[in-house]
Amino acid sequence: MSLHAMPVMLGVLAILAIAYRYYSAFLAARVAVLDDQRETPAHRFRDGQNFDPTNRWVLFGHHFAAISGAGPLIGPVLAIQFGYLPGLIWLVVGVCLAGAVQDMMVLALSTRRGGQSLASLARQEIGRPAGIAATIAILYIIIIALAGLGIVVVKALGGEEVPLKAGTVLVYPETSSIASSMKTGGPRIYDVPAQTTYRFGEAPEQAMLFHEPFRLAVPSGSTFKSDPQSKGLVLPEQARRLVPGSSWGTFTIACTIPIALFVGWYMYRIRKGKVVEASIIGGLAVLGATVAGALVPGSPLEPYFSLSRDGTVLALSAYGFVAAVLPVWLLLCPRDYLSSFLKIGTIFLLVIGVIVANPKLEAPMISPYFARGGGPYFDGPIFPYVFICIMCGAISGFHSLVSSGTTPKMVSKESDIRMIGYGAMLMEGLVGVVALIAAAALPNAMYYDINIDLGKRPTFMARNPGFAQFLKVSEVDPHGGHGAGDGAAPAPGSELVAMEQDVRESLHGRTGGAVTLAVGMARIFSNALPGVRWLIAYWYHFAIMFEALFILTTIDAGTRIARFLVQEFLGRLWKPLGDLDWLPAAMLATGLVVCGWGYFIWAGSVETIWPMFGMANQLLAVIALAVVTTGLVNAGRGRYAAVTLLPLIFVATTTSTTGYYEITGKFWNMVKAGQGEVIRGWLNIGLTLMLLVCVAVILSTAVMRWISGPEPKPTSNQVDPEFAEA
Repeated sequence: MSLHAMPVMLGVLAILAIAYRYYSAFLAARVAVLDDQRETPAHRFRDGQNFDPTNRWVLFGHHFAAISGAGPLIGPVLAIQFGYLPGLIWLVVGVCLAGAVQDMMVLALSTRRGGQSLASLARQEIGRPAGIAATIAILYIIIIALAGLGIVVVKALGGEEVPLKAGTVLVYPETSSIASSMKTGGPRIYDVPAQTTYRFGEAPEQAMLFHEPFRLAVPSGSTFKSDPQSKGLVLPEQARRLVPGSSWGTFTIACTIPIALFVGWYMYRIRKGKVVEASIIGGLAVLGATVAGALVPGSPLEPYFSLSRDGTVLALSAYGFVAAVLPVWLLLCPRDYLSSFLKIGTIFLLVIGVIVANPKLEAPMISPYFARGGGPYFDGPIFPYVFICIMCGAISGFHSLVSSGTTPKMVSKESDIRMIGYGAMLMEGLVGVVALIAAAALPNAMYYDINIDLGKRPTFMARNPGFAQFLKVSEVDPHGGHGAGDGAAPAPGSELVAMEQDVRESLHGRTGGAVTLAVGMARIFSNALPGVRWLIAYWYHFAIMFEALFILTTIDAGTRIARFLVQEFLGRLWKPLGDLDWLPAAMLATGLVVCGWGYFIWAGSVETIWPMFGMANQLLAVIALAVVTTGLVNAGRGRYAAVTLLPLIFVATTTSTTGYYEITGKFWNMVKAGQGEVIRGWLNIGLTLMLLVCVAVILSTAVMRWISGPEPKPTSNQVDPEFAEA
């Protein structure tokens, strides 16, 4: 059964509207008992810096910018390997009944408790052991979450060296030849012509046609051998396809940093308070950078912005370090401010684009090939992996850090908590649905051409012959030879090749989800505005910048939060190291944090980091839900505990099941593989077990508190009891 996107989008919008109108009203009136007569920390501790009453619309923008990272954009794209229906159901049901509930209830609890952090809330509501376990878990979760977000940027912008399997064959066209060059001490570089076939088996589907030319690196001591069965060359050991970095995308994103710095100076120093002027200047400058980026490929600037994978990791780490040390008003605040407008505006345009273009959802509802595992990203079944792949957008523990961080210190009145906590999370759920639709609307071959690593393609296709045959039988060329989409001029060969020519980027095998989403967004915008296909290159790079801004705003804020936690630990060893205003201490703590998430990016891949990110993020949601459930019990409102307890049980079940699969499967296989994988395998097992133990300590302590019943109400000189009767 074929399904188009417009009715899906309209149905989702209706469900989200109903959930906000009725369920969030129930939570506000009956469960949280929000009361505007109760003084908030923003008024009680007002200092003009951390505690400051803020207009609810401004605070909504700040909160949404802080919680909306790459998770709702990338997770749904990767989950298409299971089919679009499981992810769609989880996004809609999860955000209404779990994610938005968590965000709103944590925000309400922290606001009632003077703006305390999640770790402090765990210590106060559950007990000291839970507080210590929560602090350890939160620090690890932040680091692995930043690594999960950073790897997406690296895959989208950085160059790659894709290993090609030894013994496979390159068959080049009859009239072409392969030229080579070599630098002293380096590998021999071959210029492989367009229309070269990469054969990794005898069956017709065990081949891939490269419509575009590329460069191939071969160790200096190795030589090609002629294939006796065809006019081709047998690849030696350690042959690598060289994929250049995205100079256009890197240039555009790099430009947003000085733009944000200028906007910060403009609003706070040059024209203090002139927010509208700064917004217009910043917005126009960002669009100008996107257009100017088109001039970089092929120019003298290209080598400076076409970064390798390691170069991109270093650049990202340097940015995270500087952003976490600089004053918040100089970079963090103006970047958040600019990105919130860009995010909300782009999502609005995407929703309109989906309704106007009404693309057909090409992906199957449920994949018959990967529903039980074996897909390109997750070698496990729909349950539990779809709930780990899609976390942000349905429920994200990372949000609880924001809901117990800066936001509760800025709430002007308690009734604002409903719109900010529940409403902003619904907006993120909508982001996830739009991302899922953009990916599901891609032709199947186009999706898998991007999302199957070229180095692993021979093994993957040999392991899944039924899937390879499916692409062939469905009249879609398994190596990309399908026709152009609606509204697009027919292109010879592959639509993905036509897209590569249009956007001037290499797209085959660019795993990680960011490139897939950018292609999907560009197609939606292009099809919604027929006759302007020439804009598709700008749509694509605008989409890459849009995704990167989602990620960078989370990386700089997350690195700063982790820096505070590290300084809290270091301050117990030597008091000056805990001084947040002492630059050497700030630089030391930030360096340790950046080295942590930078290592995971450098040593890992999407296949290893994203499941770890998903598990860590969801286990943090379990911690947050345990804290607010205990808060309800302590306040004598345990009869409403089901609203947080049921999501807690479900998320704890899916996450612990995934932990078992990862430890006994992927991580143990890394240990058995030997060589350099042993240390990484044991490290992943140890960190996962540590996190599971921390959560077990928190849950067991919380259950004992639930059984013992509510605590005596605090005396009048203490903070108001959370969820107390109005």
